[in-house]
Order: sequence, then structure tokens, then C-alpha cells
Amino acid sequence: MDIKKWIEESIEVKKSILDLDDVIQEVENVIHALIACYRDGNKLLIAGNGGSAADAQHFAGEIVGRFRRERRGYPAIALTTDSSVLTAWANDYDFDTVFSRQVEALGQKGDIFFGISTSGNSKNIVEGVKKAKSMGLKTICLLGKDGGVLKGLSDISIVVPSDSTARTQESHIMLIHIISEEIEKTFQ
Repeated sequence: MDIKKWIEESIEVKKSILDLDDVIQEVENVIHALIACYRDGNKLLIAGNGGSAADAQHFAGEIVGRFRRERRGYPAIALTTDSSVLTAWANDYDFDTVFSRQVEALGQKGDIFFGISTSGNSKNIVEGVKKAKSMGLKTICLLGKDGGVLKGLSDISIVVPSDSTARTQESHIMLIHIISEEIEKTFQ
């Protein structure tokens, strides 16, 4: 069994993040953007596919509910949770636009679209970012590998430097927890 090997790999990816000042700066930029979003009375729209869809829901739960402190809830919607919207739109049109359609319906200028993609190339996240930008939403992406297409497309990109989907997702959750913690500290 390779249990220790998997733990060591996860630690190494996280150490690589710690050593990349540009990644740390982007995490700070995300925190500042979300704090400004909530101070201005806006909301967060989050999307991802597969494990990243679960991460989107997890992030929304931390923001709407609570992370570690008692506080009021803040508006965050995981665009991955309405199975009727997702399946109706994907069936009648296509899956590439399931998030852009929801951004169109739910987003308002000043909101943030937060896409999660371990490859950085998820077509429906790309379309979500494009729609959000066209509507005046700030766009943030949590990515893996080299950041893919989304690195250059979104306003702020945090790229976890790993080609492993599993190690990237583990780091994404760590970063989501850091962001949630900092938001709570600001608004407690």
C-alpha cells in the first residue's frame, strides 16, 4: 500500500504553494475581492464539475452557514446544486452553457463568479467566466496544472501547481478553508 506516499505527495503540493509568492498574493487578492463583494451587498456564484462541483457546494456551505465562528450568513450559491436546471438546460441546449445560463439568470453587476477547474480548461466554466465578465461580474478561478485557458481569462486565478487531480483538489479545499477563515475574521 502507498498510504504514506499519497500523504507525502499531498504535503509536497501544499509546500510548493507555500513557496510561490505569486500564488499567495492571488489568494490575498481573492480574499480582498470577496470582502469587498460582501461589504457592497453582493453575492458569490460558484461552479465546478465532478469533485470541483462538490468543492463549490462545500465553499457555499462555509459562506452561507459558518466556518469556525458564529456570524451572519453571506450569500453564496453553488450553481451545481439545482439538478432540474442543470439537466433541463443540458438536455435542451448543451452542457457547455449550464453555468453561463445561471450566471445570466442570477448574476448582477458587482457579484463574483468563482469557477473551480482542476484542468483550467472546463468549457462550462470558461463560458461561465465569459458571461460573468460581459455582465460586469468579477471572475475568480481556482485551477490546477498550468492554469489552462481560464488562467488568462479570469480576473484572478489561483493555480495549484500539480498535474494530479487528487492533489489539486486537496489543495483547493485547503485554499477554500483559508479564504473562508479570512472572510469570517473580517466580518465577525
